[in-house]
Amino acid sequence: MKIEEARQLYSMQIKSYREQQTVLYKQKQELEKKINTTPDGKNVYANEAAVLELTIEAVGEKQNEYQDYMNKLMEQWAATANMVSSEQQGDAMEEYVEDLGKIMEVARRLMKGGIVPAADEKKLMEYSMEMYQAAKNIGAMAKEKEEYDSLWEDEEEKKEYDDPGEVADNTETFAAGPEIVDVADTIASVEVPE
Repeated sequence: MKIEEARQLYSMQIKSYREQQTVLYKQKQELEKKINTTPDGKNVYANEAAVLELTIEAVGEKQNEYQDYMNKLMEQWAATANMVSSEQQGDAMEEYVEDLGKIMEVARRLMKGGIVPAADEKKLMEYSMEMYQAAKNIGAMAKEKEEYDSLWEDEEEKKEYDDPGEVADNTETFAAGPEIVDVADTIASVEVPE
């Protein structure tokens, strides 16, 4: 199962269990009022109070089980997204270093009096106008003028990166989650004390 599918499924379960817990706590408050207003209320409503307490406990345990799994899913999602993002940052840094090397080579060629394509000169100007001007001034004194091809001509198109969140959403879950049990079935599974 994909992380996104599991997140949706278990989010719905957690929500239904929370809603049921709210209902059960209201029932508990109402029962406490009955106990306090009825003579010998503790004995009269003892069985009902025990069943309600066990039901609240069962619903809470199941909700916690789902919540623990959801927390682990979110950790897996974040780790995957961070890993993809780090790889993309590494690629971007590598591209930057390559471009910086090309810019320095354009400056060196200009300093030697070389003739470089306008697009290469433009990249040097965009990087540093001062470096460009210095390279052109030094190159103006050179006697030989060698012509160069662009350093960026053979460059492939810019990589398109996947969205790290989307990659994480589509990653398989680390393990199968807890069995999905309807909240009504969890309540029905509570055994009445004798």
